[in-house]
Amino acid sequence: MGVFQTEESHGTRSSSMSFALRWMHENVRLISLVALLSLAMTFMLMVVLNVYAKKDISLVVDGQHIQVETTNTVLQHLLDEQAIQVGAYDKLSMPLQSELKDGDSVEIWRAVPVLVTADGQTKNLFTTEKTVKEVLAAANIPLSEDDKITPALNTPISNKLEIKITRVSTKLVNREVSIPFEFVKKPDATLLQGKQKLIQDGKSGLVVQKIEKVFEDGKLVSIKMVDKAYKSKATHKIVAYGTKKPEAKVRTLSAGGPGVAKIHSLGKEVKYAKVLKNVTLTAYSSEEDGIGTRTASGTTVTEGRTIAVDKDIIPIGWWVYIEGVGFRRAEDTGGAIKGNKIDVYIQSLKTANKFGRKKGHTVYVIGPVKPSAS
Repeated sequence: MGVFQTEESHGTRSSSMSFALRWMHENVRLISLVALLSLAMTFMLMVVLNVYAKKDISLVVDGQHIQVETTNTVLQHLLDEQAIQVGAYDKLSMPLQSELKDGDSVEIWRAVPVLVTADGQTKNLFTTEKTVKEVLAAANIPLSEDDKITPALNTPISNKLEIKITRVSTKLVNREVSIPFEFVKKPDATLLQGKQKLIQDGKSGLVVQKIEKVFEDGKLVSIKMVDKAYKSKATHKIVAYGTKKPEAKVRTLSAGGPGVAKIHSLGKEVKYAKVLKNVTLTAYSSEEDGIGTRTASGTTVTEGRTIAVDKDIIPIGWWVYIEGVGFRRAEDTGGAIKGNKIDVYIQSLKTANKFGRKKGHTVYVIGPVKPSAS
């Protein structure tokens, strides 16, 4: 007996396809939702795998390089994992809550304390700056061109570095100073010697000085003159002094007025100022103990010229004529020579002793000029 297989007819296949199409049409929203859910789950899985994947991170702390591998996704967590503490004044190249990515480089600069003294105050600052100049700029401390900064602005920062700012200010003031006049003397041939005459009165001048005062932190440290201008110049006081020599005059002395005497040794008459009667003559020598060669008038004792007199009777420097002796000049004085006494100088002590004491001589007091033989 044979088995007969039932053949599927064309009508049957058509019915199945129609059912499928009709189901898809009726359930298109469900199919779309399933597709979206599948995509979302795939994306989330990729994100999770990426987040929790290991990352190579480069840490640089104060110039020291550390290479780490981590699954942490936030910088704060990585630093906690590495036991790296960040101070309040430390500086980072990215915020602590930044998300980490593979290959990131994170730099940390440690803050150090520095002491800054300025304007009468000392502040303790923490800084990550590299130089003194950068520290002062970051602290908003103004500087002027004249201020003194210690140490220098380009000095590298070190732990507990002391920085001092000395404020320098300059003040210009005007100061009036009196200039004294000079005393000038000029010779005048028309005036007698010893006489003076005022030619021009003196007057002080006035100069205005520009003074620069330098202050450091309010204290005066230097003063100097930087400029000056004359407000009025000084006028010299000029005085003329006489150079004219007085004419020789015969002084009229007491006892025996002026007159004319016949000097036989000269063969002529000579004018005299006065005549002295009964004059006592003695002699002295420089060879005696205590007798020098210099006279009271400053001349050198000379035999044949020098005599010692009472200057109240015969003026020093005047010539006299002593009868029996000759012309002599009053150049010296002596303690024992008073009144009508004259001590005649003789070079030899022996001769002077022989001279002895001679009384009754007449002496003509002539004047400062010796009569000539002509």
